[in-house]
Amino acid sequence: MQLIERRIGLLFAVFLAMLAIAGLRAGWLGVVRADALRKVAATQQTAKVTVPAERGAITDRNGIELAVSQPATTVAVTPYLIKDPAKVAARLARPLRTPEDELLRQLTRRDTGFAYLAHRVPAIRARRVERMKIEGLEFIPEHRRTYPRHFLASQLIGGIGTEGTGLSGLEYSLDAKLRGRDGERRLVKDALGEAIELRETRPTKPGSQIRLTIDEAIQDKAEEVLADIGKTWRPHAATAIVMDPRTGALLALANWPRVDANQPGRAPAFARQNRAVGATYEPGSTFKPFTVAGALEAKEVTPETKFPLAPTIRLYDREIRESHPRGAMTLSTREILEQSSNVGAVTIGLKLGAKRFDRWVRRFGFGKPTGTDLPGEEAGIVLPLAKYSGASMGNLPIGQGLAVTPMQMAVAYSAIANGGVLRAAHIVEAVDGRPAPPHKGRRVISTSTSASVRRMLEGVLGPGGTATGAAIKGYDLAGKTGTAQKPDPVTGGYSETKYVASFVGFAPAKTPKLLVTVMVDEPKGEIYGGLVAGPAFKRITSFALSYLKIRP
Repeated sequence: MQLIERRIGLLFAVFLAMLAIAGLRAGWLGVVRADALRKVAATQQTAKVTVPAERGAITDRNGIELAVSQPATTVAVTPYLIKDPAKVAARLARPLRTPEDELLRQLTRRDTGFAYLAHRVPAIRARRVERMKIEGLEFIPEHRRTYPRHFLASQLIGGIGTEGTGLSGLEYSLDAKLRGRDGERRLVKDALGEAIELRETRPTKPGSQIRLTIDEAIQDKAEEVLADIGKTWRPHAATAIVMDPRTGALLALANWPRVDANQPGRAPAFARQNRAVGATYEPGSTFKPFTVAGALEAKEVTPETKFPLAPTIRLYDREIRESHPRGAMTLSTREILEQSSNVGAVTIGLKLGAKRFDRWVRRFGFGKPTGTDLPGEEAGIVLPLAKYSGASMGNLPIGQGLAVTPMQMAVAYSAIANGGVLRAAHIVEAVDGRPAPPHKGRRVISTSTSASVRRMLEGVLGPGGTATGAAIKGYDLAGKTGTAQKPDPVTGGYSETKYVASFVGFAPAKTPKLLVTVMVDEPKGEIYGGLVAGPAFKRITSFALSYLKIRP
């Protein structure tokens, strides 16, 4: 009897101990851990869901879509509802295009009741996942960025990252306008994980619609011509710019090699660069018109001033030669430009003098960004006057010893074309239908000087000029060829095999409505601007003149 009583007493003591432990545990959970547990419970029953805004479209000036947002689905999960995370991760990896181990990490989270598995999944793949009917998955409507023309203007437009923000090109520089404002929804579930309430706490605001000055047809032609240059001359890269010199509106901005905007990772990094603003080069003879313009403004020369020129000219330890050997001769300022005489351009530069020459170089905008609305613009390289050597005036007047961007050359030439006003080029025509403010510009040379230089540049495409092959029947054109050796970083001098061939011109010559710049970096088999870049200028300009109905 006593044994039974002892056993009952022992059992009673065990029950009391267990009750005490349970009470302590309840107290611990109810008092000490109360706040933390309330938060965990809340995350399992409520979630704030971000609803990304629809990114604004980018179109050409005629409304042709270059970048758009299409319906897509973001897939999320309530982790504690997933019964077999490893199996689910294996099933979802392929349609979601997400590594299995990454999915497994999200599916096994216990610190939250809501986790993203994949953002902006194309509709067809998202529907495949929905048909799996996996408990705990959620499907949030979103938008996915696509580029309908694939290769067209891809370096210009750029791209976005996985979070939907702009990473490069106009997608980056205009990101604040394009992305709009994300909305927010509050999702409430019951204890079984079933949604019982979905409330919009902040509405989405769509991104702005951006209309560019680019014309899809001219852009397409420019890229076609550069692709042919790639096949024929096998250069490192090539760039073409088409603009209206009267307003600075860019009608085309093309780069080669081409890049598929929907798959940019397949192209090498250098190809993804917008070389029109991000690449610098020594311009060579295309720089000579600015030397002449400065001398005309300073009243040091006229178009008909005669210069007796030796076959070469020496400045200190540097001897400047012509691109093709010749004997002593007399050339006018006009003929120096037409025939692209190095000795003549240096002679004119010496009459102008280093101090005034430096002032004119900077007045035309070289050595600083042009102020275009394109991202990633380089300033170029212009030697400070204080660092000129005795031989600098043997280099600089012929476009060597300084570096420019294709955009700087196009903008500076537009001042010659439009009557003397330097105006930044622009790419954005309107935002949500509202026209972008005009660029006023500033006068850099007189109307008479710009007219004189235009007339002289007409001769470049005429008999005896360096670009007779760039002429277009029925039109008076003006332009300048350029052939520049590239600096050799190993020797500190200039390469004997690597050149930049270029051409800048405008049409019609007397009242220009179109300006085209072509730059070809390291062509193979031929090096001269008149032979490599000149025909490309002709093809692009001929198409644009006809397309825009610009009369001869």
